[in-house]
Amino acid sequence: MEPRQLDKVARAELKTLSKENADFVARHLLMAGMMIDEDPALAHQHAQAAGRRAGRVAVVRETIAITAYANEDYALTLRELRTYRRISGRNDQLPLMVDSERGLGRPDRALELGRSVEVETLDVPVRVSLAIAMSGARLDLEQTDAALRELEIPQLDRTRAFSYSPDLFDAYATVLEELDREAEAADWHALARRARGALNQLQSEEDDETVEIVEEEVAGFDGDDVALDDELAGEQPAGEPVDEPSVVDQPAAVDEPGDAAAELADDSDEGDEPVR
Repeated sequence: MEPRQLDKVARAELKTLSKENADFVARHLLMAGMMIDEDPALAHQHAQAAGRRAGRVAVVRETIAITAYANEDYALTLRELRTYRRISGRNDQLPLMVDSERGLGRPDRALELGRSVEVETLDVPVRVSLAIAMSGARLDLEQTDAALRELEIPQLDRTRAFSYSPDLFDAYATVLEELDREAEAADWHALARRARGALNQLQSEEDDETVEIVEEEVAGFDGDDVALDDELAGEQPAGEPVDEPSVVDQPAAVDEPGDAAAELADDSDEGDEPVR
């Protein structure tokens, strides 16, 4: 993951801290984001270091939860995301909460949690992630037909690629495999590869090396989105594609991290809010 700036919401949250403390917390959020794929345990340490200084800042609790999930600590993930949701009032991490219930072996509770929010109130990428998590819970319960229905949403569009399309197509293909519909599954896996490749190519052609695909619809080669259907038939695999950055699952970050690693053991009492 490349370093990125904090979004406007996170910047506003950190402004509730003193400048010195905000800088400290921001550096650890950056390090958590940079290390989460390479060393999840170290990323979690950075997130916890931020939490010792800013336990009531929503983006900090979100980052602790995300790094806990990367370390398969699903109970901690749930606790932190409940706190994050209470502080922020947002449901954008609901799919991760549902998946954490699955990780704890509670697919029934995962489904109940997923149904607790009106899906129309969620941003489209969050709806798609939730559908994938709900489908996984159905598979856990051996409800394969229901798992397929969870994924049959308007965003399952085989003709256009959005930021969420590769994961959705692959999830759909996986359920088809469970239903022994191998030919259809292979077709959807191929669509997922094509979508991921098109999105990665779109990223590589941008002048800004840190460009992110964060909108519901991705600007594409034809002006509106990335078309898939006309080119899929002649698809030639071109090696392993590079995964695009995940918007939902990456902690926020800032520029100029400084020597954050050296501060991991800094447990001074000058922080604004402890983690409770």
